Amino acid sequence: MAKLMGGAAGFQQGAMHVRSGRVQASGLPSLSLSFKTCAQLEISRFCSIPRFMAVSVPQQRTRHRTGSIRASALSRLQDDTTRYFDFVVIGSGVAGLRYALEVSKHGSVAIITKAEPHESNTNYAQGGVSAVLCPSDSVESHMQDTIVAGAYLCDEETVRIVCTEGPERVRELIAMGASFDHGEDGRLHLAREGGHSHNRIVHSADMTGREIERALLQAVENDENVSLFGHHYAIDLLTCQNNGEIYCYGVDSLDTKAQKVVRFISKVTLLASGGAGHIYPTTTNPPVATGDGIAMCHRAQAVISNMEFVQFHPTALADEGLPIKPAKTRDNAFLITEAVRGDGGILYNQSMERFMPLYDDRAELAPRDVVARSIDDQLKKRGEKYVLLDISHKPREKILGHFPNIAAECLRHGLDITRQPIPVVPAAHYMCGGVRAGLQGETNVKGLYVAGEVACTGLHGANRLASNSLLEALVFAQRAVQPSIDHMVDVEADPCLAVKWARPVLSVSIRDSTLSEIIERTRKTRMELQSIMWEYVGIVRSTNRLKNAEWKICDLESEWEEVLFRRGWKPTTVGIEACEMRNLFCCAKLVVKSALARRESRGLHFTEDFPYLEESKRKPTVIFPTAIQELTWSSKPLQRQLQCK
Repeated sequence: MAKLMGGAAGFQQGAMHVRSGRVQASGLPSLSLSFKTCAQLEISRFCSIPRFMAVSVPQQRTRHRTGSIRASALSRLQDDTTRYFDFVVIGSGVAGLRYALEVSKHGSVAIITKAEPHESNTNYAQGGVSAVLCPSDSVESHMQDTIVAGAYLCDEETVRIVCTEGPERVRELIAMGASFDHGEDGRLHLAREGGHSHNRIVHSADMTGREIERALLQAVENDENVSLFGHHYAIDLLTCQNNGEIYCYGVDSLDTKAQKVVRFISKVTLLASGGAGHIYPTTTNPPVATGDGIAMCHRAQAVISNMEFVQFHPTALADEGLPIKPAKTRDNAFLITEAVRGDGGILYNQSMERFMPLYDDRAELAPRDVVARSIDDQLKKRGEKYVLLDISHKPREKILGHFPNIAAECLRHGLDITRQPIPVVPAAHYMCGGVRAGLQGETNVKGLYVAGEVACTGLHGANRLASNSLLEALVFAQRAVQPSIDHMVDVEADPCLAVKWARPVLSVSIRDSTLSEIIERTRKTRMELQSIMWEYVGIVRSTNRLKNAEWKICDLESEWEEVLFRRGWKPTTVGIEACEMRNLFCCAKLVVKSALARRESRGLHFTEDFPYLEESKRKPTVIFPTAIQELTWSSKPLQRQLQCK
């Protein structure tokens, strides 16, 4: 039985881009547009086994358990503030859980998660998992759909791997007990969503993520080698440097229930902490998605990529269009899955005029970036707050059978989707950029692997194809397993590591009244940052608005930090509100800088000043680590980087 402790973590991402070669941006690490052309020039200094270097990854080897921390004397050093594991997994979504179940066969595993274990982006995924499971479909077709949706910025090798390995990952979920919908013929019911040329979405009604999370959590709870730490907020990665290489040996976390700092020392760390949707005021992401993972990796000098590509889901439920308004503002917008349009849903403006055929020949089945921009254009032209998505022309039984969760939520607010159109509006949904990963989920920081939304694998390019996110998480969680085991076996654990880094401190020395002032100021600052991002870094951008965002964010961050430190906050002080704010600032700046660097419109990044695709700029944006760091609190790790022996 997996041990459920008190704990978890949440995280985020980053990235940049320019014309050619490398560029030094003010206060940021150097940028590059091309992964592959820069590999020969720069990346060998930073990346351990990046796939774009064409460095071979060790193949299967004979494994043994002699390297296990659990079997070593280190386990005797554990106390309630320092814990030793072979593997630490940050995040409890599909990527983290699936990985933990595999590596637990080879060592001890800690899963730390920011809230309750089920509170993840996975749990909110409605649509499903895309995979080639129909004889009339093909890997080549799935690849083509992915690449077209990604505006031809996808890494073709990654796309082929994910589309090829995906079906087997889905079969594994079914074998573990995940229950998906079947048709009358007894076969899996495969839905179709925008951007897909075939029916290939495996789903469980409109609650697929919840079903996958249930099955994986059940398996984890039955695994004696896995310990779950709920309500543990990851603060910063623990790193050291040796001969120009950076190594990760775990993470510091804040146990938000017991109000204490817990240090996790590990040989291998997998970051699967999700995205950064809450840099915007309206997002489908749960409250835990504050970009913690991306920000931590950026501070740890991991390579970041493609942060300008923020996906806005075209159809989140617009509460102000409901007959009965929610009693209080939602923490996150309620998603209306892509599958509603895939099943024949039609978009209208409030005059009941269908508008999607005016923008794209694929109409409602166009990729998400196209649909979101089309809705945004309609809203701005007409001065309206939402558009309408109508599925009521379909049989009632079919609607209720395919979308029971959506139907129930709308009915709760006085709207019957079998008779009335659904008010919808775009909302921040998914980060296509993140921590740069190789084909095994490896990063340039040795011992640190990434999977899921926090990672940038090259699969999504400039825009994610619907239902490819759970697929990518499953594939890369599995691909990270073998190199993680190899690294765990090879690495020698230093018992003295835990005491070498300075420990973060709680804000106990700050008076309650002062702490309340800091928390309230942080809450207001968060809302101001979100407002800036929506106003200046939204669906449609311009150079002038992006520069305004850059200045406003810089001023806002400086004012906030001044308030903190004037009231007794120290650089090593931690509190969940302030740490989340720190990470939101870090991610927001990465998005803005990346957007400014891309001088074309591609996929999710549309700028009025450069409204066309340019073939010469069909390159990923990359932020390489350098010695030059910003002086703000959000850009610096709480612990100084050690020199490894």
